[in-house]
This record gives sequence, C-alpha cells and structure tokens, in this order.
Amino acid sequence: MTNFLIYSKRCFINNELIEATLHIKDKKIHSIFKGYNRLKTYPFFNYQNLIIMPGIIDAHVHINEPGRDYWEGFHTATKAAACGGVTTLIDMPLNANPVTTTVEAFKIKQKATRDKLHVNCGFYGGVVPSNSKDIEGLLNEGVFGIKGFLSHSGIEEFPNVSKAHLETIAPILKKHDIPLLLHCELEDKDVPTVINPKSYQEYLDSRPQHWETSAIELALQIQQRFDIKVHIVHLSASEGIDIIKERKQTTNKLTVETCPHYLYFNSENIPDASTLHKCAPPIRTKHNNDLLWRYLLNDGFDFLASDHSPAPPKIKQLESGDFFKAWGGISGLQFTLPILFTEGQKRGLSLEKLIPLLTKKPARFLGLNNRKGELKNGFDADITIWDDVKDTITENNIEHKHKATPYLGQKIKGKIIHVFVNGCQVVKDSKMISEGKGTLLLKKNKDNVND
Repeated sequence: MTNFLIYSKRCFINNELIEATLHIKDKKIHSIFKGYNRLKTYPFFNYQNLIIMPGIIDAHVHINEPGRDYWEGFHTATKAAACGGVTTLIDMPLNANPVTTTVEAFKIKQKATRDKLHVNCGFYGGVVPSNSKDIEGLLNEGVFGIKGFLSHSGIEEFPNVSKAHLETIAPILKKHDIPLLLHCELEDKDVPTVINPKSYQEYLDSRPQHWETSAIELALQIQQRFDIKVHIVHLSASEGIDIIKERKQTTNKLTVETCPHYLYFNSENIPDASTLHKCAPPIRTKHNNDLLWRYLLNDGFDFLASDHSPAPPKIKQLESGDFFKAWGGISGLQFTLPILFTEGQKRGLSLEKLIPLLTKKPARFLGLNNRKGELKNGFDADITIWDDVKDTITENNIEHKHKATPYLGQKIKGKIIHVFVNGCQVVKDSKMISEGKGTLLLKKNKDNVND
C-alpha cells in the first residue's frame, strides 16, 4: 500500500495539535489537509483522537552488533525502537566488536545490519588514541559525528582520549563541519574509599559532579579554540548547567542532551544492589534532577535521547549486586516517550515542548531536518501514533533482547499504538506486523542520507 490517508483530531503539525488528514504517497507525506478529508479512492485510517506525531529520532543508541549481539543486535534493537515509536536511530561506535574507529570496521558494521533494520539507522564514528588518521575516512564514509570518551569507556578496545588527541582531530572536524560528541567525565583521586560495593550511595559518590564539570570545561576549551561543533552527551550533573549556558551565549556550536533515566529516577529511591540502575555518569539526587528539569523546561537541552546501553543479566551483576563490577548502562530504547510523558505531566511539560525534543530538534542536530522530524509536505512518512492512556511496562511488551531494565513494572502514561516507517505500517495495535522497512542512513555532504 503506497497511497493512503490517515486522520486524527490531534496531529502535531507546525508545533501544535490540530485536526488534520495526512496523504501518504510513495513513502512520503504527499500533502496535509486541515480537518477531516476523505478521498474516495484511497484507503482511509481514522485514528480519531490518537496523537499523530513525527517518528521519534533517537540520536544516542548502543546496539553492539557485530561482535556483541548477545548484548543487543540490530534485529531486537530496531524492533524495540519501532514498538517504542522510534523510527530513526543513530548507533554509537561502541560496544560492538570491532568498534567503529576505522573505515574497515564501519563497513563491517553496515554489513551487520543487512535484513535487520526495522527502523532507519545511521552511525557515529569513534575517536581513540590510535586512530587520528582514520577520522577523515570515517567522515567521508558518512558517519554523523565522532564520539570520544574522556574517561574509561568500559570497553578495552575503546580507550579514552586526552585533550591532545582532541586537538589533533579538531581541524578535521572543522573542515567537515561534523560534531564531536563527548562523554564528559574526567577521573581523579578525589573520591571516597569504597566500603560496600553494593551501596548505590557509594557508587554515586565514586563519580562526583566535578568529574563532569571538569570534563565539560575541557570540552568547551576545545570548542572555543577550534570553533567546532561539540555535543555533550547525557548530562547528569546540574553543576554543569551554568558553564554550558554561559558558553552558549557566545556560540551556536555547542549542544547538550540528557536522558530519560536522569529525569525519571532519583538516587534516593534506588535500592542497594539494584545494578539495573547503574549508568555513567550516575543517576543523581532528586534535587540535582529537579535542576535538570528546570533547565529542560527553560529550553536548555537541545534534544533528549535514550542512551540505550543494554547488557546480559550476568554482566549487569544482577546476582551479586556489585555496582563496581556491573556494566554501566540503562536499557530503555523502547520507553523514551512514555517515560518522559509520564514524568513530564507532573512537571508541567507540554506536548508542544516534548515532541520537538524527540523529533525536530535531533533531526536538526543530525542534519536530517530537510526530510525528517516534522509532519510536513515532502518529508519521509515516519509517523508515530499513540494514546495518552495509563499502561504498565511488563516483560510481555519488552522487545529488547534482554528484559532486564529499571523500567520494568513502572506504571506509565502513554502507549504506542501504530507506527509507520518510510510510509509502511510496521506496528499495528502495539504489535510488530512488518519487518525490514528501515533504511541505512549515511551523512553525505549536503545530501545527508543515502537510501
């Protein structure tokens, strides 16, 4: 079916919810009619009062294939994405093996996606101490950015970089106008001795806010000196907000994201030995997270992303409860929208503010805003349709490879009902009905994508 109409009283168009009918033709939004408009010759889907919005764009996802697909592979990750209303995602250069730090590894990564993409998928390349000569090749091949860690990544084949390494590659990034994405933590010895490795408070104390702010200050020095695009991933430390705000007053090349788990969970409510909640940087106190919310509501964050980083239960140390041995990552790709909507309703976050943070704004960051992120004539027909009803996250509706997630059992508001990827319905009544409809996305000069 390549020519059809969808209708709702709540379509998110031009930053407002209006009654509209969308005409989908040949994978694109062909035209948009205000109100109810049923053309006799075309199939018509009446979604009544369901919310119709652009498909979510998740610009921070770890899929781990090839090499570690027993953690999460493209088949399960993109299926979970689709069922969560995510129609486009960008895969990080780790935790696959090989890591995406050379052109050869990037080609292996692309081959690993074959027949497994249920949503659209692009990629970042990575910077490690040994690959400064590989960066330009990765950019020429179509990565959307270069990701680096300023602290240990947790993966031996993806070591952290220093200021000197970033200074070496900055002119290349400047030439291509491609962002440098940084995990901002700078480790030091100014932390307490660990007494009880099962204590969440001790884990939190082991990664203090000043680790983040020190790294952010280094990142801003690089940004200012070389006038390059710098993106701070998963901000968790509220003490970094003022530093970022000050620099943003003088440049439009600094961007920052945060993630649902920093906005939904608080350290005070995380039980000891609950390693499902371990991530780096850590989930902090309620007071800290209230400040993240204030920044969000004041339009501080450029977009929101899941930082989906799954691992098998054994690696998460679910039995031992040892935070210092457990893999640090939150499995949550499928639940970004309902988690943010649920908590956002308590905070006064309107849909008019939330939806662009998941669609239009990440599209702009990725350079995909000429065809994705909005319901607009000529744009790709990537569409998410959902209901603002109460729901509960159970193992039965988790499509991730592993069911272990801190969101399990959470009572939420917001349920994904139907999803279209490139004009094809892939989710119907909250169930996957069609696979393999995603495309490989490559950043190609002004063209941005390669179909």
